[in-house]
Amino acid sequence: MADRVDAPSRRELFIAGRERPPSGGAYAPITDPSTLEPLGEVAVATADDARAAVEAAAAVEERWGSTPGHERARLLRTVADRLAQDRASLARTIAREVGKPIRDARGEVDRAVGVFRFAAEEIRHLTGESFPADAFERPAGNEHRFLFTVRDPIGVVVAIGPFNFPLNLLAHKVAPALAAGNPVVVKPTSAAPLTAYRLADHLAAAGFPAGTVNVVSGPGGAVGDALVEHPSTRLVTFTGSTDVGRHIAERAARHAHRVILEMGGLDPFVVLDDASVEPTAAAAALGAFSYSGQVCTASKRLLVQDGIADRFARALAERAGRLTVGPALDESTDVGPLIDGRAVERIDAMVREARARSAELLVGGDRPSGRRTGHFYLPTVLDRVDPASTVVREEPFGPIAPIVRFRDEDEAAAIANGTPYGLQAAVYTRDLSRAFRFAKRLRAGGVHINDPTTLRWDALPFGGIKASGVGREGLRYAMEEMTEVKLISVNYAT
Repeated sequence: MADRVDAPSRRELFIAGRERPPSGGAYAPITDPSTLEPLGEVAVATADDARAAVEAAAAVEERWGSTPGHERARLLRTVADRLAQDRASLARTIAREVGKPIRDARGEVDRAVGVFRFAAEEIRHLTGESFPADAFERPAGNEHRFLFTVRDPIGVVVAIGPFNFPLNLLAHKVAPALAAGNPVVVKPTSAAPLTAYRLADHLAAAGFPAGTVNVVSGPGGAVGDALVEHPSTRLVTFTGSTDVGRHIAERAARHAHRVILEMGGLDPFVVLDDASVEPTAAAAALGAFSYSGQVCTASKRLLVQDGIADRFARALAERAGRLTVGPALDESTDVGPLIDGRAVERIDAMVREARARSAELLVGGDRPSGRRTGHFYLPTVLDRVDPASTVVREEPFGPIAPIVRFRDEDEAAAIANGTPYGLQAAVYTRDLSRAFRFAKRLRAGGVHINDPTTLRWDALPFGGIKASGVGREGLRYAMEEMTEVKLISVNYAT
């Protein structure tokens, strides 16, 4: 490709179709969490820069909203093609920026390609309804009217993304917004802005009009609040922690701005006593340790029935001990680094606190010996964890598999539902009638039977309940959230 192959040493803000330096003149360094090597520096926007980005988007709101759907679809497909062509370089950027193992980073690029293609297709299905006007007594004259609804673009969408899926989760916000006819302002997390700017490069090169997509990197306090509270913002779509999501919801509500919030989770992985031990342990390892557990849908609490708990714990510990911990760019790496040193310290404190209560350490529980650089922590299995331990009360976001034992299904349901969260859940059993019965009791946005909590279909509804989320992602579902329903009546008697 003629475009950049690797991220440049400095990235400027991207507003109104061009790069520009931050008005405050500040730049933040970005380092590789595997090696702690510098990757470059990124502009730190101010509140004024954020407001300028929203105003740039608002200036093209009418033009982009009136662009024919087939043209929007063509541009989205062009982006998908460009991402696919740039797969190797994009995956390398993701791996170096956030420490995601390179094999998983390639998979993330592939998923983002699919998201843009799905969005292009869903434009054809973003339809309204027609109504039999003569079925209504009032107002008079309905026998001569035709009633129908259409979906109009909502307006400027602010997309605030996380570090753990810096490409695909932004694609889940940007692609449906653009498909529905909305301009977008992207604010990537300060921990992972490079990938967002690479996405902006491809959107611009694909031919999206200037101002349709804007990217501003910077702190949530100043930049995020300015974006959320701008009078021209119509919807904020956010993925991140529950605390930040609540802050965004509060700020948005003051201005009657809509929100889609995908927030934290304490996803339970429930193992009933008739489950097959080895395949269930393999699924638990995948759910708990993929991307070092830094996934909102990670299997964060393993609830295991007493009759099977000893065998399951041994099988899981054996699998965890065989995982390869190493730099993200190594093809053999299963578990890469955490995002930063604070994350390592937090995980280590949780493990120590759980062990001080009652937990038995089966494997891991420390930083790898002999590794001098990088934010690494060993895949860790804790058994007989006290339900009052921090590791099962707060989202750990690290490679920890805490096992909490239970007696019967009533106790399991009480533990599973006994948190403020409700993102996803899993239940393992060979008895499908038992599985359906138990799944119905789980309070979560998604329940997977004999599959880990991390499962997600990009084109299907995704989101949580309670403190885990508001609204739904998934292409068509996000597009419906990002449009306004307008009723149109036609009197054909005149």
